[in-house]
Amino acid sequence: MKKTCIVTGGSSGIGLSIVKLFLANHYRVFNLDLTPCEFGEFKLCDVTNSKQVTEIIDEISAEFPIDVFISNAGIHFSGSIENTSEAEFDNVFNINVKGAYSAIKAVLPTMKKNNNGAIILMSSEQALVAKHNSFAYNLSKAALASIAKTTALDYAKYNIRANAVCPGTIETPLYHQAIDNYCQRSGADKNNVHEEEAALQPLNRLGQPEEVAELVLFLASDKAKFITGSLQVIDGGYTVQ
Repeated sequence: MKKTCIVTGGSSGIGLSIVKLFLANHYRVFNLDLTPCEFGEFKLCDVTNSKQVTEIIDEISAEFPIDVFISNAGIHFSGSIENTSEAEFDNVFNINVKGAYSAIKAVLPTMKKNNNGAIILMSSEQALVAKHNSFAYNLSKAALASIAKTTALDYAKYNIRANAVCPGTIETPLYHQAIDNYCQRSGADKNNVHEEEAALQPLNRLGQPEEVAELVLFLASDKAKFITGSLQVIDGGYTVQ
């Protein structure tokens, strides 16, 4: 019998790599996103709309037990605290944090009923270290790490595990968008910036979405059944410098 996995933000970047890898490992995968995707079973969903998130997950869980939930939907935003408006702050938190809160709250009843489940949140190396001009994004990723830890404690008695994956600089569309925005503001050459970013990593390269997906698959599997409440860093050594 196939296991069922729900992924938010699974239409591009790390999320798409996760969807593809879980499908290749014989999971039934539901992708909740605003951008249509040919992989998995697509559900049009705005993660900032709690009512919509709950209705979609309830619909899925009425037919299939939810074995794995991966909170991946998120946006990047650059700015210091002074350069972050209240509207921008709210937008980052509504997508990155409230989206995770709503979906986790919706999957927990079926996981509790089945006395089993794996919840994986896509945090960041920025849950561990600060970066310049990353006030709201950094704060949101630290919040996701905290959600993983508190959820792990509260639901361990139901055999539900919660962990956060903390990627470093991964070459995704989100990464390229951030670099493009920086180059537009600063006038820097994108190729130079790209090379500089790679050189900041001890392994001298950027991570790939498929590498993060492999870690997520491991955390979802029975091979990781004694791992909960952890922050799993995958950053090419950046945070140990």
